[in-house]
Amino acid sequence: MTSDNDRRRGLLARLRGRPVARSRGRRRLGAAVRLIAALTLAGGAYTVFAPGVQAQENPPLTGAAAEGKALFDVSCVTCHGRNAQGVDGRGPSLVGVGAASVEFQVGTGRMPMARQEAQAQRKPPVFTDEQVRQLAQYVQELGGGPQVPEGHLREGADLATGGELFRINCSQCHAFGGGGGALSSGKFAPSLRPASDRQIYAAMLSGPQNMPVFGDNQITPEQKADIIAYIQETLKHDQDQGGFNLGRYGPSTEGLAAFLFGIIALVFASLWIAGKS
Repeated sequence: MTSDNDRRRGLLARLRGRPVARSRGRRRLGAAVRLIAALTLAGGAYTVFAPGVQAQENPPLTGAAAEGKALFDVSCVTCHGRNAQGVDGRGPSLVGVGAASVEFQVGTGRMPMARQEAQAQRKPPVFTDEQVRQLAQYVQELGGGPQVPEGHLREGADLATGGELFRINCSQCHAFGGGGGALSSGKFAPSLRPASDRQIYAAMLSGPQNMPVFGDNQITPEQKADIIAYIQETLKHDQDQGGFNLGRYGPSTEGLAAFLFGIIALVFASLWIAGKS
């Protein structure tokens, strides 16, 4: 009797356990099916939408930028890299510097550089104005950045306000007459006389060499126009009614000239007095 009871209990236990086992198996199978379906859906969505995202991240270049890239690949890749990412020891990255920096550096002949120096020297530009714009557009479309606005840059400018802003922000380095001046470590602030309107505007936006960046938050576009008008219409046409400008470098050249001419005058005066006595 005991063995029959044990067999009956074991049979009942197995019968009771089957639905539980089947229920767990079904849940696991359902979870696996749902996981596979989710992965399939995610993979399909990526396949459908990924090409569109990539196309948005790498839009085609405009016509001017494409021409600029052709010039860049011939003249600039040695120092700035195939994708303008820069080359260690040769040239910095150009991604994000904007068209303004290119217009200043290339438009003034500072780039391409003949050799590595403390400061890039102004020289006759290698590229035409149109080619400079094309290079600038290519760099602009690479990573954005400050850009010189189109049109007349000093229309409606105030010369008096421009003079005040120039004396506050620019004269410390470029001198009150715009003739430039020496800085530390072999660098210098260049003369403003050969600079065009766009080059001055680009320099304020990009801050080349030791020059600080004067963004629109520091000096508004209207104030930039005032400064440009003051430089172009006042400093470049000053008749130096006080006498010789002596390079417009300030009291250094004036003091040196006064010392030399004064010493010579005193020597001749002494000789004349000695001869008379």
